[in-house]
Amino acid sequence: MHIHILGVCGTFMGGLALLARAAGHRVTGCDANVYPPMSTQLEAQGIELIEGYDAGQADLAPDLFVVGNAVSRGNPLLEEILERGLPFTSGPQWLSENILRHKWVLAVAGTHGKTTTSSLLAWILEDAGLRPSFLIGGVPGNFGLSARLTDSPFFVIEADEYDTAFCDKRSKFVHYFARTAILNNLEFDHADIFGDLAAIETQFHHFVRILPKSGLIISNAREASLERVLARGCWSSVERFNVQAGWSVAEMAGADGYAVSLDGVKQGALNLPLPGAHNRSNAVAAIAAARHVGVTPATALEALARFAGVKRRLEIRGVRHGITVYDDFAHHPTAISATVAALRQQTTSGRIIAVLEPRSNTMKLGVMKAQLPDSLRQADQTFCYGANLGWDAQAALAPLGERATNYDDLDVMVAAIAEQAVPGDHILVMSNGGFGGVHEKLLLALDL
Repeated sequence: MHIHILGVCGTFMGGLALLARAAGHRVTGCDANVYPPMSTQLEAQGIELIEGYDAGQADLAPDLFVVGNAVSRGNPLLEEILERGLPFTSGPQWLSENILRHKWVLAVAGTHGKTTTSSLLAWILEDAGLRPSFLIGGVPGNFGLSARLTDSPFFVIEADEYDTAFCDKRSKFVHYFARTAILNNLEFDHADIFGDLAAIETQFHHFVRILPKSGLIISNAREASLERVLARGCWSSVERFNVQAGWSVAEMAGADGYAVSLDGVKQGALNLPLPGAHNRSNAVAAIAAARHVGVTPATALEALARFAGVKRRLEIRGVRHGITVYDDFAHHPTAISATVAALRQQTTSGRIIAVLEPRSNTMKLGVMKAQLPDSLRQADQTFCYGANLGWDAQAALAPLGERATNYDDLDVMVAAIAEQAVPGDHILVMSNGGFGGVHEKLLLALDL
């Protein structure tokens, strides 16, 4: 089958393209921004890429067009497909029908931590010899790629609550028909498509209600929102984490590592190379999910000690004159706070200079602006790139006083950071996009 993918350079759709190619299909694709590293990864797999969405691509006459959720009405190619009545489907629908149908799907859902937890889980299964397939919204260091298809019955997937496509406004994860589901957390996000938290809870309820009776839900007991979701109806077994009557993790007195327990019975010691309480929580959820497919907690804990991290999750991009530049995907206030706290735990000296781009649709709408100051309080200094926002970032950050400054010019901001940074500082860049190549700009400026 020949499939042509609209929006092929997105993280999800690019991973889907790799899976389709591995399944033996001819794959082509197009996107508005065709550039490395995704373009390089796709082209290396024999996937032909086209820049833009010109209507003439309809003449490629594939067996099926697969439309990414970044593509909306008014797109020239999409309009041509609809006008001619050509066959099309969404990415999650295609994945469900062609790849996941006969797999044991282990899905990781939640507002935060999906990529890291999916990566942890995939690595546990890999280290245990189960060779899972996976589709993850990042690049796990133990694998070096974001998607893989094997003959294993197990498939690990990052289960996103964002909508499926222009033609299907259900959350992506309802298409995956998981057997093992991690519910990591649930906060208000995606203000461009959800009116309030209750609307997202409804989508999570839809996800829960299609799990089989033999399935397992692993839910964060600290999240009242998830308890409300489960109270609406649950037909599968439930194990909770971050609670004594379930899975828990606690610092061990006088010893390295953290004790992982199930129902108060110690299962072993967690020595995770990732800092932060949120990552220990992610790890415990992954251990519980792996146990559902037969991997013992002891085996999982051994694997986690060799976890190689995930790109764009406190990833060190370079060190210049004793100043370290990090890259992180954090963009929601809760994630920002957890990331800064994790770096503070990891580093025993030096200042943390937070560099933030409020780029997500939710942040651009200003829905979370009041939460920003508290999320950045553990940083010694904050530089915000607030160009093209519909709200005043400097005013929003005013509670931080002189510790926070907003800039509308990226190069001016980079110069200001480089001028202020001193050996021992940690520059933490946080954005869910490319941020105008700010990491390379900073490293270059620090070298001058």
